[in-house]
Amino acid sequence: MKLTYDVKDKPKFGQMIVFAFQQLLAILAATIAVPSIVQNGMSQSAALFGAGVGTIVYLLFTKFKSPVFLGSSFAFLGSMFAAFAGAVSTSAGHAGLIIGAVFAGLVYVGIALVVKLVGVDWIDKIMPKQVIGPTVAIIGLSLAGNAIGDVLKFAGSEEGSSAYVMTSKGWVGLICALVTLFVVMICSVFGKKMAKLIPFIIGILAGYAVAAVFTVIGLKTGNEAFQIIDFSLFKNMQWYPDFTFLKAAQGFKEIDATYIGTLAVAYIPVAFVVFAEHIADHKNLSSIIEKDLTKDPGLHRTLLGDGVGSMVGALFGGCPNTTYGESVGCVAITGNASVVTILATAVMAIAISFFAPFVTFLSTIPSCVMGGVCVTLYGFIAVSGLKMVQKVDLDQNSNLFVVSVILIAGIGGMSLKIGKVTLTEVATALILGIIVNLVLSRKKGGKVENAEAEEAVKAE
Repeated sequence: MKLTYDVKDKPKFGQMIVFAFQQLLAILAATIAVPSIVQNGMSQSAALFGAGVGTIVYLLFTKFKSPVFLGSSFAFLGSMFAAFAGAVSTSAGHAGLIIGAVFAGLVYVGIALVVKLVGVDWIDKIMPKQVIGPTVAIIGLSLAGNAIGDVLKFAGSEEGSSAYVMTSKGWVGLICALVTLFVVMICSVFGKKMAKLIPFIIGILAGYAVAAVFTVIGLKTGNEAFQIIDFSLFKNMQWYPDFTFLKAAQGFKEIDATYIGTLAVAYIPVAFVVFAEHIADHKNLSSIIEKDLTKDPGLHRTLLGDGVGSMVGALFGGCPNTTYGESVGCVAITGNASVVTILATAVMAIAISFFAPFVTFLSTIPSCVMGGVCVTLYGFIAVSGLKMVQKVDLDQNSNLFVVSVILIAGIGGMSLKIGKVTLTEVATALILGIIVNLVLSRKKGGKVENAEAEEAVKAE
């Protein structure tokens, strides 16, 4: 696609602030959702601070060549729950979050060293376009349920039925979501200059305005169905980030070898799963900016940035970080790949984490409004993966089976729990796709059956 701002381009200062705010809105909901789900005294503002610092670390390791924001990772939710479940106290649990993140980060560091020694040609060999393309599509499609769930957050459900029951509040939420969705699309397609570059800001503000009108009417009339925004959040604002390392100070004294072993089992296997998604994310971003990030700055650098950034993020906010598909989607839709914008977003996240009223305002954005935005973000991720598949010769059954298996396994929700480790549908589909591709791409004599893949490997 044609980029309005390339990786090294620097928008004007005023525009950069607006673009950074848009990126922040794109990643906000998921970043602050993780501490909200885990609870145990975890802080949303600290998670936002940790995401900002982690992103800066990532940008430094990648020589400011990879325009993506790092936010709280959902893949480690089970690991974080395990950290608190196995701890003798809450403070020990917070200490466990930091130790666990260090374990996960060290996995990335170890893989990065291997990649530095042996190169990345093996990745192109075991993960050609017929594997990476549908896997990237699955990343977006696997999030489709989350987006629609947010859009219809206020709708009811009926036992034994997968259909949403449209209550009065459900209709109100759907209206807000559709307003957001259509404003984003209209601005992106028909907008002029700045409107085309900031469709998410305009869309979210439009959706929020409609939701605010409904909420005011509901408060005035006593009709709960219209009350979409929870303004009561402003009464209990957290005025400063409650950093994890402060809560963990006493907890380190309560940790024994058994608990450390529990953390290792909970975090290390998940890190290997997230590694597979790391490659898919960076292959997707590479296709958008038309520069192979696994070669320049190099996969070893993106891994180090992700791993060390994850450790630093957990030190402040408790949540290991990961590259965000929402951020990649924002780059794809707006055509703004300026890494300076990502840096500004990171600085903004750090600054805003200390400004309670604004963090609270962001928290009051209704899920239905964010759902309207995520329909486009996740959709673009899926489509970018399908665009990779377009370059694959699907007349060859070997390629056709690989793509088919990945799509069905991913869309079908083939998530496997093995002991305490959960393989997400993305990781499972990717692993299965790699195996199928290796089996079908070779003849008995060991020669590569897919001539196109062979030439691609030789070219590297």
